[in-house]
Amino acid sequence: MPDLNRLDSSSLKGLLEALLLVSDDSVPATDLARAAGVEPGEAAQALAELSAEYADANRGFQLREVAGGWRLFTHPAYHDQVADYVLSWDTRRLSQAALETLAVVAYHQPVTREGVRAIRGVNSDGVIASLREKGLVREVGRDRDHGGAQLWGTTRLFLEHFGLKSLRELPPLEDFAPDEESRRFIRERLSGRSIASTLEETAEDMDDERELLDDYESDETEPSDASDE
Repeated sequence: MPDLNRLDSSSLKGLLEALLLVSDDSVPATDLARAAGVEPGEAAQALAELSAEYADANRGFQLREVAGGWRLFTHPAYHDQVADYVLSWDTRRLSQAALETLAVVAYHQPVTREGVRAIRGVNSDGVIASLREKGLVREVGRDRDHGGAQLWGTTRLFLEHFGLKSLRELPPLEDFAPDEESRRFIRERLSGRSIASTLEETAEDMDDERELLDDYESDETEPSDASDE
């Protein structure tokens, strides 16, 4: 077996390619260096060179640094064809509701379930559970101001799937708005004050519903009789 510490640059690049091909997640340069038996700086340089070589050769795949590590991606030029191919057998693709919920969490994290509901206008508990199962969101803490409610944020896997180094690379959400009115609406809904006020309105609505329910139950002397008829 050859001494990996003495491999020339081309052999090291081949080894790094092999390691990346069997990796499901982005891999830090330090981990790849350890696996290759070389210094971290040497691995980092080889990875950067590989990335540049793929780009210069206009290959069908790219090597990009995302989420604190390196990972191979298909070339954006073939996105539509690859997406059609993958979606033909991928039963875990995201629904419209999941995409909306994921966007709310990504752009307003950390956020509670009620915060997501306030923005989307519908209960999203089931969708959040599904996103958590897929590894795209996770619990990041508790909101002491709202009874210790769970706070949700995105995961490293989310960054990898969307090709982001960090959340700072998220494009401004307003860029997707078709007009100024929509952009103003987005700004208002994503502001902390707006979310807080919306949550207060939601809480008030729930209090009103509870009061109506209490009044209804007080008027019903034997609710079970009505259900038996």
